[in-house]
Amino acid sequence: MKAITILQPYAELIALELKHYETRSWPTNYKGKIAIHAGKELYPITPEIKQAVEASVFYSGPFHPTYIEDWTRGAVIAIADLVDCLKIDTADTYQGNMILLYNSKGLLISQFYSSDNEITFGNYSKGRYAWKLENIQMLKAPIPAKGRQGLWNWDDAAAKSEES
Repeated sequence: MKAITILQPYAELIALELKHYETRSWPTNYKGKIAIHAGKELYPITPEIKQAVEASVFYSGPFHPTYIEDWTRGAVIAIADLVDCLKIDTADTYQGNMILLYNSKGLLISQFYSSDNEITFGNYSKGRYAWKLENIQMLKAPIPAKGRQGLWNWDDAAAKSEES
């Protein structure tokens, strides 16, 4: 199975279904199952974003460690379907900055305003790419794995045995 390493807190936000797009500087043609690997490092974030992340997790439902520093690192924590890779553009509107997502044929697929948490949890600069994730399933237990840059192949035997 293909995998992508994402630093915390962003990997956890995907696993908790609070983030449905992973933003990258590069596109991918891959579509299919993808393992979400929480990298060993914490992504440096501002106190404001840290507060937004922790508040979102706190209000997301079932008990979960609220503080980013307590989240799993160095393991696969979720499986998702990577269904599309969308080019990011922006537009200024009377309601504020709007993020526009286009597919490879140039069709507008999605749009949202900069006040949306999805924007807070990604880098939606013009010219970047938003990888759309669906059917996100958090694993019952993290599976330790060494991450890599880019898309990489993960031996998902442990995940398959968990599903059985």
